[in-house]
Amino acid sequence: MTMSAADRHSLFEDAQALLVAPLFMAFAVLLFRDAGLLTGGTVGIAFLIHYLYDWPMGAVVFIINLPFYIFALRALGRAFTIKTFIAVSLLAAYTELMPHLVEVSRLDPLFAALMGGFLAGMSMLMLIRHKASLGGVSVLAIYLQQKRGWRAGHLQMAADVLIVGCALLVREPQAVALSIVGALALNLVIAVNHKSGRYMGV
Repeated sequence: MTMSAADRHSLFEDAQALLVAPLFMAFAVLLFRDAGLLTGGTVGIAFLIHYLYDWPMGAVVFIINLPFYIFALRALGRAFTIKTFIAVSLLAAYTELMPHLVEVSRLDPLFAALMGGFLAGMSMLMLIRHKASLGGVSVLAIYLQQKRGWRAGHLQMAADVLIVGCALLVREPQAVALSIVGALALNLVIAVNHKSGRYMGV
């Protein structure tokens, strides 16, 4: 079904999504990091590197995503790739800025896992609806949903559990278990709320 001009997101609507969605994810990263947890996707890989080498999260997130832009450009088009590059760049900047804006004195790890997962899921859902992503695994999941009809949420969940499972190399089992809870919360938001063709402007 072809969208009418009225059904498409405006430039302003796309801009607010690209500005706000990475902010949600950056706050989720803050919660996960302060609780000693991590998440899935390329952000999860960045967490693994951060915990292993203490490299800045924002810089690692930006660098890890660089190879995926080539795939995104070929598979999902120029507009998607540009929006994704903007979203990832802002996430990298927000991630470094957030600790200077928010200091958490007490944080329950289970709450951090759930709230971080829900915030991350909303961030990704917002970007999906505006034909963008936070790169990496999300690019592949969205591509396979468009081309094969596979649910992006289910694909993301499988990849995230694998990535979080690798955290056993750098984190204690309890933290990994809570991280899996966070990954499940993230993907529940996407799996329940995102179905291809359901939304206006998508």
